[in-house]
Amino acid sequence: MLYELFLKCLKIPYRRTGVSADYALRREKETLYIFFEKSAGKNDWYRNLDFPAKPYKRMGKTLWLAHRGFLRTWKELEGHLAPYVMDLSVKRIIITGYSHGAAMAVFCHEYVWFHRPDLREALDGYGFGCPRVFWGIPCGKSTRRWERFTVIRNLNDIVTHVPPALLGYSHVGTVLEIGEKGKYTSIQAHYEENILEELQAFETQANSSTVTAFARGSSEVKRNSLLPSTKAISR
Repeated sequence: MLYELFLKCLKIPYRRTGVSADYALRREKETLYIFFEKSAGKNDWYRNLDFPAKPYKRMGKTLWLAHRGFLRTWKELEGHLAPYVMDLSVKRIIITGYSHGAAMAVFCHEYVWFHRPDLREALDGYGFGCPRVFWGIPCGKSTRRWERFTVIRNLNDIVTHVPPALLGYSHVGTVLEIGEKGKYTSIQAHYEENILEELQAFETQANSSTVTAFARGSSEVKRNSLLPSTKAISR
């Protein structure tokens, strides 16, 4: 369940590998869970705001542009995670991040998709309160890399709306909206306790079969109750 997955993302002990790069790993049989922590310090926030677009080159013949600050942080993480991702005994990978960490989950999801083509149908990614990372006009050649990635947005959560779409940024994957319009300010909607509350309400509603798929008037936003199972995560 998404509630349990997000709670684990908040509580699991993290490793710091660079100036602003915190991650955690958990192995359960053949499944590898990768977690990325929220913003934790002034340098993280500096990189959050460092959003001119920069080319991301490890894409074969497909080139895409990304948020420069997030890309710098990902490059600090990439070498640390590569041995775990490339372990052929791993048969499924679930990637989760919150806020700044959700942006890292976007990069990690693409990295696994590119380097472990055998896991493309056994790869799931979740970005809670995820900022926009992708720059440019989404097209099939690039965005199919995130077909199994879900952005969880607590409606008007300010972090999920930056960098602004007017600057050319967009989300990748599916955007799942939770919460009630007007219940929180744009800043309060990003608070972890409020996301937990709305996840719990969303899953209670989904379990009673009253949730239907719909779009909220934006081609970027989809609501989907048929998310991959996360029951393997315990609290």
